[in-house]
Amino acid sequence: MVNIDLISIIVFYGILLIFFFKNKKRFTIQSKVFALYKTKLGINLMDRIAQKFPRFMKVVGYFGTFVGFAGMIFIFFFLIKETLKFLYKPGAQPPLAPVLPGVHIPGAPTLSFWHWIIAIFIVAIVHEFSHGMLARTHKIKIKSSGFAFLGPILAAFVEPDEKQLNKKPLIQQLSVFAAGPFSNIVLGFLFLLILSNITAPIAASFYLPAGITVNGYLEGYPAEKSGVDLPFTILSINNKPTKDFIGFLNVTTKIKPGDEVYISTDKGNFSLVAAANPENKSRGFMGVTGFQQKKDVKEKYKGKEVWVKVFMWFNLLIMWLFLINIGVGLFNLLPLGPVDGGRMFMTTALAIFKDKRVALRIFAIVSWICLLLIFINLWPWIVKLFNWIVKIFILLIALI
Repeated sequence: MVNIDLISIIVFYGILLIFFFKNKKRFTIQSKVFALYKTKLGINLMDRIAQKFPRFMKVVGYFGTFVGFAGMIFIFFFLIKETLKFLYKPGAQPPLAPVLPGVHIPGAPTLSFWHWIIAIFIVAIVHEFSHGMLARTHKIKIKSSGFAFLGPILAAFVEPDEKQLNKKPLIQQLSVFAAGPFSNIVLGFLFLLILSNITAPIAASFYLPAGITVNGYLEGYPAEKSGVDLPFTILSINNKPTKDFIGFLNVTTKIKPGDEVYISTDKGNFSLVAAANPENKSRGFMGVTGFQQKKDVKEKYKGKEVWVKVFMWFNLLIMWLFLINIGVGLFNLLPLGPVDGGRMFMTTALAIFKDKRVALRIFAIVSWICLLLIFINLWPWIVKLFNWIVKIFILLIALI
């Protein structure tokens, strides 16, 4: 079977490599891994918007600063809370995951290459354009704009005059830093409204529920011992249909620890004895995770599957635009190193303590805490990546 994503990746990055080598002199290489292609794209539009709506842009910038600090507090403490839960609660999932094509994130469909590249492009353009608009609103020169490569990951950038920026009042500096994450959060909620009120209801009208697909087992729990290959679709539990999530929840919430559970799937039937739920000892627990609703096309849409698939692809794009915008916006608000939240935190600490050494020391402590939390959450994915590399290496040796 042809892997469209793999072909797309090869063609896309092949074209980018040709472009890079043909225009190598126009790229600026930073830290040996970050390649910047500087242009003037979008700067005139930033100027026009800033000049036409200066008061509105200032109000939006100041409100975005408030939202930025609120988001910083939220994401920092959310990351601490969920990391502790991940470490100490059996079966808990890490709150962070790499949003890359082909990586399965529990509770979400697999991200395709084109969904990823389109979403990243829109997120990056909106993020950097917003920084530029707020900079021009406060009469800060934009030296350049353009796109960049961090290895295979694409990014966009605007380059404000840092000397001018550092001379501006604190609130103006903060509004420039907060503009990117704030715009992503606003855009994310806009896509959520489109998804929940327009595209998702239309998408749901094409299908009938056909069972609950399970993509993972929790280690040490009963379902893992069933021997059924993943993924599989649960059709009924204890002879009661589980075609949708409501039916699934109606059955599973009545299961008690020690109950024998009979499960019918598309790959055969099996039984297990329910364990105690780690979060509620009075409820039974099978130890399955990674649920997805399986759906069959309604009879009246059969023969029109191509158009249904096109719409579903578009619906998935809207969903990923919501998720990635919110994720990028909140991640950028972490008080960490060079990201926007880090610059907001450092600038504010310097204004409060008036001593650069003290501000840097506090900033370093908070940044290291963030890095540790990120590392803990990404560790399972790092292990998976390492195992994958080892398998490829062993395969290559075997071929030699």
